[in-house]
Amino acid sequence: MINRLCVVGVGLIGGSFALGLKEAGLVKRVVGVDRDAANLDLALFAGLIDEAAASLEEGVRGVDCVFIAVPVGVMPDIFRQLSPLWQNGVLYTDAGSTKSDVIKALANAHGFVPSNFVAGHPIAGAETSGASAARSGLFQGRRVILTPLADTAADALALAKSLWEAVGARVSEMAPVHHDEILAATSHLPHVLSFALTAMLGRHDEQQDIFAYAAGGLRDFTRIAGSDPAMWRDICLANRDQLLPLVEEYRLALGMVSKMIKDGDSDQLIQLFADARMARQRFIDQLDK
Repeated sequence: MINRLCVVGVGLIGGSFALGLKEAGLVKRVVGVDRDAANLDLALFAGLIDEAAASLEEGVRGVDCVFIAVPVGVMPDIFRQLSPLWQNGVLYTDAGSTKSDVIKALANAHGFVPSNFVAGHPIAGAETSGASAARSGLFQGRRVILTPLADTAADALALAKSLWEAVGARVSEMAPVHHDEILAATSHLPHVLSFALTAMLGRHDEQQDIFAYAAGGLRDFTRIAGSDPAMWRDICLANRDQLLPLVEEYRLALGMVSKMIKDGDSDQLIQLFADARMARQRFIDQLDK
């Protein structure tokens, strides 16, 4: 049981986490901290939080757990503010989409990574954001990756895991760098491709009726281009070392497809499409496990 939880960033992830713990009966009181006063008022009105703190210092006073759910580009500033307020008996954990840079930012702000910090990432995003997007059951059946370090306290890790399991998540652990490698391929690259394609077609659409006659395939592929631009800018820059090689690999793959089409290479095209179809089926099979 958490007597007092502080949620820093009461948006889709932070608000849904607080709501899930409330419904599970595992938190008595939630205090919210957010740079957007209007969003904080909405979170209070919606019952996501019980108190709205005027500052981070006020918000973390007397808490058992601090859940940091802000964009990764904001993390360094949050850690700088938290460093002089850090309490040994409190669980600190985050929901950042990249992990190596988050851990590095904490080490830079604090001088080291405290053993009661557990880095984490819920893979449960959406195109909507803010307190109004928070909802019950967001994490039900979804994966959450925790990336503890060698000296992460066992009790802190166990508590973080139990809180995520209480809101319905499937929790796994891996090294921070491995997390960033996997998410670069499974999330960050697809977002970049969707943003790039949608922006390109948007420029064409100024003279043509592309979007007016678009079918479901385009809608599905461009769906994630509706995500928060600032948040995805931060993610791409934070994970550039893992993302850039994949962007280059994709560029080369497109070049190969372009050549197949130009050469009228029917056999190579159908083989590529068949391989892709089989790969997608393996992906779907993994989701069902």
